[in-house]
Amino acid sequence: MTDTILPAELVEAARRVVEGNRAIGRRVALAESCTGGLVAAAITEIPGSSEVLLGGLVTYSNEAKRDLLNVSSDVLDTFGAVSIATAWSMAQGALEATQADVAVAITGVAGPAGGSDKKPVGTVVFARAERDADPSEVVADRRDFGDLGRGGVRLQAALCALELLMPPEASAP
Repeated sequence: MTDTILPAELVEAARRVVEGNRAIGRRVALAESCTGGLVAAAITEIPGSSEVLLGGLVTYSNEAKRDLLNVSSDVLDTFGAVSIATAWSMAQGALEATQADVAVAITGVAGPAGGSDKKPVGTVVFARAERDADPSEVVADRRDFGDLGRGGVRLQAALCALELLMPPEASAP
């Protein structure tokens, strides 16, 4: 695909997500923070993506996480915006806001500022929630990409989020 402003590897990953989910009739939703809609932008580069992507919420501020995704103030105050608890709540909120079968959330510190000793620049947390799944089975991960620059962290985070959206049988080696 040549008519895109996005990196080729990102568009290719999005193509695999659209094709894999379309093949099984699975619909997806996103809750993005540090990626600012980059994952949704990549998916919508693919013709036919409307059959797969129901919607995405860019909840950059804690207020948006609370108001749009129902992330509790207690979770945000106790664990912070960049935490497994927050990412999991964001993913659950995206499921509640849409009729999607699966939702992925991304929250992190893209830089150049905003990092701390416990959560340095390049720290990104992901979560995937599936409709009707056992709520005690949390699928979440923290990745430390390092200080790749703001664009580099956002790109790596978007690629990881797309991998989480792949149907299980399609992402197996």
